[in-house]
Amino acid sequence: MILDTAPYLAGALGVSGLAVWRSRQRELVRRWTTWAVAAPLVTGCLLLGPRGAAVLAILLGVVCAVEYTRLVRLRAPERVILIAHAALLPIGALMGDPYWPVAVCLPAMVLAPVLSGDAEDGARRAAFGLFGLLWLAPLAGLVLLGPAQAFALCLAVAIADVAAWCGGNLIGGPRLSPLSPGKTWSGVLGGAAGGLAVLALLGALTPALAVAVAVGAPLGDLVESMVKRGAGVKDAGTWLPGFGGLLDRVDSLLIALALAVPLS
Repeated sequence: MILDTAPYLAGALGVSGLAVWRSRQRELVRRWTTWAVAAPLVTGCLLLGPRGAAVLAILLGVVCAVEYTRLVRLRAPERVILIAHAALLPIGALMGDPYWPVAVCLPAMVLAPVLSGDAEDGARRAAFGLFGLLWLAPLAGLVLLGPAQAFALCLAVAIADVAAWCGGNLIGGPRLSPLSPGKTWSGVLGGAAGGLAVLALLGALTPALAVAVAVGAPLGDLVESMVKRGAGVKDAGTWLPGFGGLLDRVDSLLIALALAVPLS
């Protein structure tokens, strides 16, 4: 599936690139540039099979862990534990035992503020640390789903994000949630339609992936919006052109994977 789809994906990037260039909109150009780099990277990793999927999950997880710990102002011990968890979980999944990193990192995350004697901020550090472990853990699903399903889900979620943005801007209508005032129900429906269409074209329209794309993707966006609003920031980072940080790019994928793996 992945190799057969690659030429079409390249063609779509080329056509969309021309359209973006003609629009002269700087933000769209920046987003397209990120897409043009990310699409070959994700496709190339998944073409390498489970090991490539594990490498991709580790790269995404480590960067997201750094962004998240900065976002919620966690200290160095929590950052180290979350990075270790992000790196070890895909390896565990590759070995057929994805749970041992959780058994190690979960108690360590609680013990870090306890052992430092942090009575003032310890409970907050532990709570945000545990949430981070839970939130980023689904990236191991890139390995557990298998390359073909993981590729279909990644592409469908990416297209769903674009379709949701287009639908929301063209149609408007009722707001989805106070957590993200820019999101509308028309955007959710447009995103679901776009994502499900991609799954159908790839021959991957299963109930599990359909629920993951239609429900998980918009929910993932709201989860990150909640975290960012609590932190009082607009984006999780500033380094990724057009998106802010990597968390801003993969937020929808995190919850989509969390639904896809147990439902598959």
